[in-house]
Amino acid sequence: MPYSELLRSTVFLTAGGATALAAIAVIGAQRDYSSTVLLVGAVWWVTAAWIGVSMGQADKTAESIREVLANSKSVTGTGKGFQLSEPGRIAWGRLWPILAVVVVAGGTGVFFPEVAVIGSGFALLVSLAWRNREAAVLAIEGRDGVRFLVQPGSPFRPVKLVRTPGFRAF
Repeated sequence: MPYSELLRSTVFLTAGGATALAAIAVIGAQRDYSSTVLLVGAVWWVTAAWIGVSMGQADKTAESIREVLANSKSVTGTGKGFQLSEPGRIAWGRLWPILAVVVVAGGTGVFFPEVAVIGSGFALLVSLAWRNREAAVLAIEGRDGVRFLVQPGSPFRPVKLVRTPGFRAF
């Protein structure tokens, strides 16, 4: 699976999770007639958005992906350790913890809207902080004429990449 697609999937999943948790929080707060939860939630969401935008600036984005790209293993062709034919399995293996946290926070948020408020803020923060990583990886791939592919692995360990030949942009 291309690394840029994994990054894009992560941003979409966390943004979707933030939206779902925010909806659950609003419905739960309306059910409980609790405007305090919504006011505190709105402050938290604005704060989380501001933190996410500041963490996702171009200079910080480059710094955050520098190490994982530098540690990628170079291969000249399709080698062992990665599979191009199973991107869904690799994506699921990497992203299921995000989905699990959203489901647990959403289930708990039905009864306690505060949990959904907090979870949606954190998901919003992550999606905004990671929003430029895909573009940064694509720019490096185009500049260097390589393609970064994700090796299958545990979602609880750092991602490992394989650098393969690609098309060079002139």
